[in-house]
Amino acid sequence: MPTILITGCSSGFGLETAKLFLARGWDVIATMRTPNEDLLPASEHLRILALDVTKPDSIAQAVQAAGHIDVLVNNAGFGAPSPIELTAPETVEALFQTNTIGTLSMVQAVLPQMRQRRSGVVVNVTSTVTVKTLPVVGIYRASKAAVNAFTESLALEMQPFGVRVHIVLPGRSPETNFGVNARPHLRGMDDPDYAPLLQQFVKNVQDDTVPVTHASDVAAAIWKAATDPSAPLRIPGGKDAELWMAEAGW
Repeated sequence: MPTILITGCSSGFGLETAKLFLARGWDVIATMRTPNEDLLPASEHLRILALDVTKPDSIAQAVQAAGHIDVLVNNAGFGAPSPIELTAPETVEALFQTNTIGTLSMVQAVLPQMRQRRSGVVVNVTSTVTVKTLPVVGIYRASKAAVNAFTESLALEMQPFGVRVHIVLPGRSPETNFGVNARPHLRGMDDPDYAPLLQQFVKNVQDDTVPVTHASDVAAAIWKAATDPSAPLRIPGGKDAELWMAEAGW
C-alpha cells in the first residue's frame, strides 16, 4: 500500500486525515511535536514520529526515519489573529517560521525522493482566509498566501517529473485548536480603537448559523488530492470554503 506522511497530527485536520487513510488501508506516518500513541488506533500500518517543522534537524531525522513517502501532507501550522499594528514581532516570526518556512522545508526534504522516482503527491494545507481580504488575520493570511504562491509554482516545476502538487484550503472549523492556540497572541481587546473590530471578529468566529468546515471535510479533500490524478490544483476543504472559493472565481 502507499505511504503517506502527515504533519501536525496531534489534533484537528491532521489527526482526522491520519484516521481516514488508516481506515482505508494506507501506511500512515503521523508526525507531531510531542508523539502521543493514544491518539490513533494501534495498527501495523501506523508509525508515529516526532517532528517539529521549525527545526531543520527534526525534519531531517523524521524524513530519514520515514523512508519511502508516496504522499506528503503539510498540515502543521497555527493562527494568531491580531491587528497588524499590534502584532508582536516574535509572533510574526513564529507564524512565518511554522506556516511558511516549515512547509517549504518539508517540501524540500521530501521532493528529492519523489523526483528521482518520477512519482509522488505533495498536499499543502493553507486556508480560505487567503481567498478574500479580512481584518485581524492579516499576518496569518500572509503566511498562508505565501504557501499558495510557492505551491502554484512548484506544481509547474514538478509536472515533468510526474509529481502532483495540490493546495487544500479549509474554511473556519470549530473542531480545531485554532482559537485556543491563537488566544495568547491576540492583542487589542483593551484598545479603544481596535476593541470593536476584535469583538466583531470573535463574534464572527463563534457564529454557528453559517456553513463551517469539519475536520472530515479536510480529510476528504486531502484524500481526493492524494488519490485522484484529475484533482485540481486548489481543493476546498469545507462547505464554507466551497462558497468562498466560488465567489472568488477560484
